[in-house]
Amino acid sequence: MSVLGIFAKQPQPGRVKTRLCPPLTPLQAAELYRCSLQETVDLAARGAWTRMLFYRGERRYFRNSFPDVPLTEQRGADLGERLAEAFASRFAEGARKVVIIGSDSPDLPPTLIGEAFAALNQYDAVVAPADDGGYVLIGLRRNVPELFTDIPWSTDRVLAVTRQRMTEHRLSFLKLPGWYDLDDVAGLRQIMRRSPKSGTARLAARLLDGTAP
Repeated sequence: MSVLGIFAKQPQPGRVKTRLCPPLTPLQAAELYRCSLQETVDLAARGAWTRMLFYRGERRYFRNSFPDVPLTEQRGADLGERLAEAFASRFAEGARKVVIIGSDSPDLPPTLIGEAFAALNQYDAVVAPADDGGYVLIGLRRNVPELFTDIPWSTDRVLAVTRQRMTEHRLSFLKLPGWYDLDDVAGLRQIMRRSPKSGTARLAARLLDGTAP
């Protein structure tokens, strides 16, 4: 079984996309994140894998918003613990390949996700870099919790340290083509140019030109 996990937060003002405030208001940033999450869940349906949402927030919100997607609450004190637990739980349930993405890349190509699962036929791990020094996707074919311990999260060293850990633990790994997170105004303008027809890009354009509430 191949599992695609999506890490997601409940779109609450002041708790998501705070780096976009200003120029956006907290309410606008939450709506932008809600749109990004919806598009991410939709794109994740375009492949021969099982989707699962790893959520933070009220289970009722996610159950009502995504009734067809299995839900598992994120567990752990920091992102590393939550990622480690997510991988461990899926392998314990019998998954043979697990790939996890975030909800900040609403135009992440499904072909890139497919490449990740295909690569796990040959490699122990795969990773797709983000433009900020982190990653937009990570996949494993066995549980390796050490990959998520003492990582300098929210810095430009995340990917480098993670790859170092892969080498230290003798994992064969493949670096996939990179993609982009939606973290700041520059990221908004990039998706508007890159994927102008996406709902997130259209909403971003309206928010930045002041025509959306």
